[in-house]
Amino acid sequence: MPRTSENPARPTAVAPLIASTFHSMGTVISLTMPGAPGPGGHSATDELEAAAAVVERVFLELDQTFSLYREDSEASSLARGEMTLRDASPVMRERYAEALEWRLRTHGAFTPERPDGVLDLSGLIKAYAIQEAGTSLLALGRTDWCLNPGGDVLVNGSPVPGSPEPWDAGIVDPFDRGALLAGYPLGTRRRHSALATSGSAERGDHIWRRAGEAPTFVQVSVAAADITTADVLATAIVAGGVPMLDRATDGWNVAVLAVGSDGALLGTPDFRR
Repeated sequence: MPRTSENPARPTAVAPLIASTFHSMGTVISLTMPGAPGPGGHSATDELEAAAAVVERVFLELDQTFSLYREDSEASSLARGEMTLRDASPVMRERYAEALEWRLRTHGAFTPERPDGVLDLSGLIKAYAIQEAGTSLLALGRTDWCLNPGGDVLVNGSPVPGSPEPWDAGIVDPFDRGALLAGYPLGTRRRHSALATSGSAERGDHIWRRAGEAPTFVQVSVAAADITTADVLATAIVAGGVPMLDRATDGWNVAVLAVGSDGALLGTPDFRR
């Protein structure tokens, strides 16, 4: 999906940041951390490599279960009718139940089924992977990091450890991939730690709508306290247009920046500063 800039962290302090990247779930995933030695005396590079390995494992395991591009995945077996949800793994049933809850909460703008009826949880699983990876990083004692899978950003702490300096996520212009529309501060004392962007600028028109409906927005960015809310609502607003945007801003503590098909911007006050 068209998301934030490849390097969303732009701290004002002089302390260096170091990053590690890998490919999973069809996108590039980057983990950025302050370049300071870890609490155990290990070098910053060693700390980063160890943390990145944990993140990569989380994504790999979930991709092996949920990817419809892997013939041997559980999701592909379900799509082929070789098994039913009753026989599926607990994690598959849990994520399906979560997706159904989001379908109800968004009045159907977010759905776990493709138009042909095939179960497709890809609209939820990347966010779940990000969330699980973040939990693993915290369990390792890593408190300052920015995780950016394909532009969906989740942060913790600060790029300048111990300071109130936020991580700054940049939102790419869907009509000019080399330009930024806006920046949004995440983490530390800010109310939001996650930013997700959904749309058709990079991956084409892949979001399902009712037959005959033209897209109102080509790109929607949502900032929220957690990455699942941000990602699901960004997708739902692209699918549901202005009514879903109004529902999201009324029902959730989020900030939204939407780009219309004519290039017009529609955003909450957070993005107008």
